[in-house]
Amino acid sequence: MSQPELVDYAAAGEEVRAVYDDIMATRKTDWVNNFWRAIANHPATLRRTWESIKQIMAPGALDPLTKELIYLAVSATNQCSYCMASHTASARGKGMNDEMLGELLAVVGMANETNALAAGYQVEIDERFKPSGR
Repeated sequence: MSQPELVDYAAAGEEVRAVYDDIMATRKTDWVNNFWRAIANHPATLRRTWESIKQIMAPGALDPLTKELIYLAVSATNQCSYCMASHTASARGKGMNDEMLGELLAVVGMANETNALAAGYQVEIDERFKPSGR
């Protein structure tokens, strides 16, 4: 599959520019990264994805660093180089250090291993682990 052209701000239509402006304002930056520039080829996807990520990654019951660590863990499991690089940088900006990264990746590796074992052995879920009423 070929890579799509990246949509530069100067070449973007009004709808894409509005999302780019919001990305830059929200992130307090003067640039839009390649992920957003690639998906801008489909403005509806760009808008929907940006609105969702803005909502999901906003502070809530989980703090911003925890959300970045979860995002990084899932990205590692999915082997998305782009997302791993992007969210490693973001997590570092929110306080992640090398020791934390090492522990996170150890947990990711362990979870992937035990998930594969449980799935492969088709381990039945213990009654006490099931939500009540099921």
